[in-house]
Amino acid sequence: MLNQDDPKKCTALKLIKLGTIKPTKTIQPRMLVLNPFAREVVCKTDLILANSICVIDCSWTKANGVLTNHKYMRRGIARRIPALLAGNPVNYARLGKLSSVESLSACYYVLGEKKFGISLLNKFKWGHTFLELNHDALEDYSDADNSNDVLKIELEYFGNRILGNKS
Repeated sequence: MLNQDDPKKCTALKLIKLGTIKPTKTIQPRMLVLNPFAREVVCKTDLILANSICVIDCSWTKANGVLTNHKYMRRGIARRIPALLAGNPVNYARLGKLSSVESLSACYYVLGEKKFGISLLNKFKWGHTFLELNHDALEDYSDADNSNDVLKIELEYFGNRILGNKS
């Protein structure tokens, strides 16, 4: 929690207040760290590497400076969520501009914990929108055998948009 966003709109803060997730001050070695600037994409084989998941909650306006900091890239197991469209009201339909809850939900979905991923989104009135926008991609990502397959699926769905401008 870097406390850079409006607390009323912060999805991570809401999940903490609901007792759904716990804040952490340190990144552990076997922690899957969700970072949109990570080189590797999350896939179901990450289940054997990680024992927990961490989302770094910061403002998108400061994300490049914060999340490319080696501090967040060298600890834990850095992974990015494959390309998806935001369903949140702030960045609606923008490619890759996911909220913390969308990132967590997508990660759990891809790892095969679909019910838990959906339950996270159900805590937000717009959560169903994220699922509606991304259902097919999420299903295909979760069926992929490895990260190379996830990358191929990502290109099939969002090819030109990920090769060019993500907004």
